[in-house]
Amino acid sequence: MPFDSSAAPLTSNVTDVALLFEGGAMRASYTSAVVVALLRAGIHLDWVAGISAGSSNTANYLSRDAGRARRSFVEFAADPCFGNLGTFLRGQGMFNANYIYRETGLTGGALPFDFATFQANPARMRLGSFEADTGRTLFWGRSDTPTLDDLMVRVQASSSLPFFMPTVTIGEHTYVDGALGPSGGIPLDVARADGFQRFFVVLTRPRDYVKRPMRITRAMRSYFRRFPAVVDALARRAANYNRTREELTELERSGQAIIFYPDGYTVANSEKNVAKLTRSYEDGRAQAARELPRWREWLGLPPASSRPLAT
Repeated sequence: MPFDSSAAPLTSNVTDVALLFEGGAMRASYTSAVVVALLRAGIHLDWVAGISAGSSNTANYLSRDAGRARRSFVEFAADPCFGNLGTFLRGQGMFNANYIYRETGLTGGALPFDFATFQANPARMRLGSFEADTGRTLFWGRSDTPTLDDLMVRVQASSSLPFFMPTVTIGEHTYVDGALGPSGGIPLDVARADGFQRFFVVLTRPRDYVKRPMRITRAMRSYFRRFPAVVDALARRAANYNRTREELTELERSGQAIIFYPDGYTVANSEKNVAKLTRSYEDGRAQAARELPRWREWLGLPPASSRPLAT
């Protein structure tokens, strides 16, 4: 429901914990259930960051739209304009990026985005992307997103998988997926830079996952000949990602982090089968329901009345 400006202002009830969303493209069908669970439970953290598909989860969480959080990674995959080999060959990407991010959120679009509620939400935000032309990692905040298009083009830039989606130009720079940054796709570094010492981390890979190094081919270097920093970042990504995961394990052991690791049915990052995405979401929803009491306790929130989470 759009924000009612005559109603009481929106507030946050957790102000000392950073909420971090990992990417993973359609693997976020599982973790979008965490967005739904937090919103249905009335858990509103005051600082949220996301990279790649985690940027979509971040935007949906901040707009407090549980329905859109689910549809973005489940039913929306059936949209005939979602993307396929045809859009890829036309240069629009295997995921039809401009349609997914720049058109569907408009009023009357396939997934209208509640920008009024997003703006009214007091929580701070960081969306991570990688500057292909400089090799810098950039995190955008509220001041960078005064309009819906400013927000969505940055979510698109954060989510632009190399090879599978076109690069995004904003101002003087060209951007690709934020997972190429030094954190490997988990925005722990920016949360620390903003002064946080406690972290609620939502991952899209299971606890025992270890990323393997990517083999850099001559074809890759040719494809990104204008952006050699992208190839260098791809070569470093596995080491960066595994290092951040190790840091999170230590934070979890010390009690400074609570981590959501998927333990049910997950899909490939390119999955478009709605039945499989639904199964992934439902497993995520069941896991979130099991873990919710522990989240509330760790966040310092009172226990909730026992009632099932809505979808």
